Amino acid sequence: MARYRGAKLRITRRLGDLPGLTSKIAKRTSRPGQHGAVQKKPTQYGIRLEEKQKLRFNYGISEKQLMNYIRQAKGIKGTTGTILLQLLEMRLDNLIFRLGLAPTIAAARQLVSHKHIQVNNTRVSIPSYQCQPGDVLSVRDNAASKSLVNTYLESPSLSQSPQHLDFDKKSLTAKVLGIVDREWVALKLNELFVIEYYSRKI
Repeated sequence: MARYRGAKLRITRRLGDLPGLTSKIAKRTSRPGQHGAVQKKPTQYGIRLEEKQKLRFNYGISEKQLMNYIRQAKGIKGTTGTILLQLLEMRLDNLIFRLGLAPTIAAARQLVSHKHIQVNNTRVSIPSYQCQPGDVLSVRDNAASKSLVNTYLESPSLSQSPQHLDFDKKSLTAKVLGIVDREWVALKLNELFVIEYYSRKI
């Protein structure tokens, strides 16, 4: 199952701030569950599991999708953890969120799947579409599409537009200038733990 449909604040209370999942802030700071207030020392496995879950819930991907991304990252020359984050950051739904065109990645995914977004003047309805440097993203020239996006733009966004994206608010177009740097990834995460978690599975 690709999308989590349960209580989002329950997840953020357990895993910490996940800007792609929700912009809401939980009033309670304790972990969820009957024994959430009891602080237990996490195991090494538990630490790595939580880091993996941060990726899954923040980017809204399934376990199978994440494993496929890790296999893909291992096949590319470079640091596997950094390449994994770059692959996830270059997804179309994530770029729409990072531009501030949607309040969460889930909302960005809906914009894409409902064909409100174009890549190089071609409608794309696949949220996992892997964008490349030089791609031009735009909102469809449609009153309903532009009205929806402008409504999202009026609300404060948690995402700061990174340096690898050039956005023109008037024309609602953006250009991908390059691959995102690790320092611009909005998620607080130790990606090495994620690779270690899957080291025996892949």
